[in-house]
Amino acid sequence: MNQAPEAILLVGGKGTRLRPLTVRTPKPMVPAAGVPFLTHQLARARAAGVEHIVLATSYLAEVFEPYFGDGSDLGLHIEYVTEREPLGTGGAIRNVASRLRSGPDDPVLVFNGDILTGLDIPALVETHRSCDADVSLHLTRVDDPRAFGLVPTDGTGRVTAFLEKPQTPEEIVTDQINAGAYVFRRSVIDAIPTGRPVSVERETFPGLLSDGAHLQGMVDSTYWLDLGTPHAFVRGSADLVLGRAPSPAVPGRRGDRLVLPTARVAPGAKLTGGTVVAEGAVVAEDARIDGSAVLAGAVVEAGAVICGSLVGEGARIGARTVLSGVVVGDGAVVGADNELRDGARVWCDAVLPAGAVRFSSDQ
Repeated sequence: MNQAPEAILLVGGKGTRLRPLTVRTPKPMVPAAGVPFLTHQLARARAAGVEHIVLATSYLAEVFEPYFGDGSDLGLHIEYVTEREPLGTGGAIRNVASRLRSGPDDPVLVFNGDILTGLDIPALVETHRSCDADVSLHLTRVDDPRAFGLVPTDGTGRVTAFLEKPQTPEEIVTDQINAGAYVFRRSVIDAIPTGRPVSVERETFPGLLSDGAHLQGMVDSTYWLDLGTPHAFVRGSADLVLGRAPSPAVPGRRGDRLVLPTARVAPGAKLTGGTVVAEGAVVAEDARIDGSAVLAGAVVEAGAVICGSLVGEGARIGARTVLSGVVVGDGAVVGADNELRDGARVWCDAVLPAGAVRFSSDQ
């Protein structure tokens, strides 16, 4: 049995589309199902046999190490490398190469830090080894691939092209997309240029293909979700609580609700759809919360109705206020009798007076 490879986790992105969630917290550290999202990725890698992980950090890099330390609590050895200037996906991978222990032909796992997936990690590694590939890619199938890079393959699974975000029906030659998990031959990582931004999707992979390298695709259509938007992030958290998305790191039993130990939920409140109520949060009588996340120290007052939304740390939602598809930033106050819907975002520490908004939508 081959030893499990080491891994690189790309966690340097600014998470711009997730603001205000990411104003004070890097995207991988935003809680999903009660723990920072990154915890789920680390735990799944460990469950697949990975022991050594290098985190490629950049934005708010200083928050990762105080939380995870050396990784021993998760049975891992974690190292941290911070980009001083953004280097892109390929540049970030190359920037951590000095911390890798693998030999030139050994496999190295690489994961994007914003993907929630049920990928069979050992199967991807085994595919890579059995095909003697230079790079192997996790591919997944999606109904509408226009927002993604297409990756067609031949009958043996060998990648034949990389097609960036097709727009016309003629360009959509496959429903297979790059799902953000790879196995690299170590020597391929060492060949990525240093000291400048490099995109693996737009430069490294197409360049390897044109040079005749062997790029192998493995289609694994288990659970897969890009957590790049607030709507997707809230859904991913709920799916973890419900058990639809697999993770050994969910801190409690799967089900309709996850209430962490120091949270207080009134007997008459109703929590459904994979709702999570974090440490120190308070949910008052007759509140109804469905498929949502209430982060640490937040308060939801009596009779509030919250659906598909995220309430930031220390925020307060007033009595009878309705939130549907909304993100409320850390420390914000939404007064009583407001109604916000469909992508509305309340910035960190903002104060919305009682009855100020009856309907709001993201433009």
